[in-house]
Amino acid sequence: MNVVGICGPSGVGKTTLLEQLIPLLKARGLRVSVIKHAHHAFDIDTPGKDTWRHRAAGAFEVLIASGQRLAKMREYEVEGHPSVHQLLAELIDCDWVLVEGYKHADIPKVEVWRAALGDAPLYPDEPYVVAIATDATAALPVPTARPVFDMARPDALASFLVDTAERFHYRPEIHG
Repeated sequence: MNVVGICGPSGVGKTTLLEQLIPLLKARGLRVSVIKHAHHAFDIDTPGKDTWRHRAAGAFEVLIASGQRLAKMREYEVEGHPSVHQLLAELIDCDWVLVEGYKHADIPKVEVWRAALGDAPLYPDEPYVVAIATDATAALPVPTARPVFDMARPDALASFLVDTAERFHYRPEIHG
């Protein structure tokens, strides 16, 4: 499986870029999964429903499945933040895993950067950033030899990922 992070500050367009990349990769016959980092408490369950009631009663994990989907919810007994490697181990094998967030994870990443937001880029100091997606190539504050992609052309980024897939091949034995 190939793994690439999509990183950058909140509001920069990471989710939009992922929404565009997923169908482009799927159109090439590739199975794509996503890991999303959340900075806050969140709930995907509905209060009062059976699974919510099971979690509220103290279940460590609740798995719900139908003919169309499966969802697993896990409650941490002690607050913690699983590493991207622990989350990758939870997934069924696929062709690509797109990891949104986890900007400091030790996986190859594409940084999403917008000049108008005024945030300092990660790429000058983050060795795992292998490419940049931006809306203002000429405004990049630090010159780089990394490939730079126009955010308005996600097809070019998708082609780069597929054409250089060997650089994104995930080896769990190295990170396990």
